[in-house]
Parts: sequence; structure tokens; C-alpha cells
Amino acid sequence: MTSVIVADDEHDVVDTLSFLLEQNGINVIGKAYDGEEASELFFLHKPDVILLDLNMPNYDGHYAIEKIKQKDPNAKIIAISAYLDKHFQANQVSAVFSKPYEIAEIVEEIKKIAN
Repeated sequence: MTSVIVADDEHDVVDTLSFLLEQNGINVIGKAYDGEEASELFFLHKPDVILLDLNMPNYDGHYAIEKIKQKDPNAKIIAISAYLDKHFQANQVSAVFSKPYEIAEIVEEIKKIAN
């Protein structure tokens, strides 16, 4: 079963997304609420994929991407954001989704990049 970590500063988003992923046969092995926690959980659990909100207070998704890619350049990262700034480097991640997103598209992408 494909394993993921879900990271977003909004607890409701993490809970809802985690529930919907589980309903679609994806094992959520960690939940994070900022980029520092996300990167720590990534190295602790080694998921197939990590879903990261880019815009979080304190340590954001950009921080997590940098930390994860430094140690694991092959990490599978899906970035999620309500808006992308012009400096975002999409080549650092496996996929990018804008909010609001379709859960079916995220599930499909997770399964595709995890294999």
C-alpha cells in the first residue's frame, strides 16, 4: 500500500485530506502542521510520497522541500498551494496542485509517482 505524509497548517485540511486518501486506499503514515515537522516526519517514516502545503507559518513548504531534497534528492513531493509565487521552482517537486483541488486527481498522481 502506498504511504504518504500530509502537511498543511490547517488541521481540518490535514484531517479531511487524510480521510479521503485513506478512503482511496492510500496509507497516511504521518500528519504535519508546518514544514519543519513535515521534514522530520519524512525522515522518520520514509513515505512513498509527501503532500506539502507551500504556504504555512513559521517553517513553510519551501523549507521542507529544501531540507528533504538536501538529504534525499529522489524524494517524491507533491506541492499544494492556494497560490504559487513566481519564484517557486516546480522542478523541485513531482507534481503541483492548486487549491481547490480534486481528490481523485491527487490520488491518481500519488499512485503514479509512487510506483
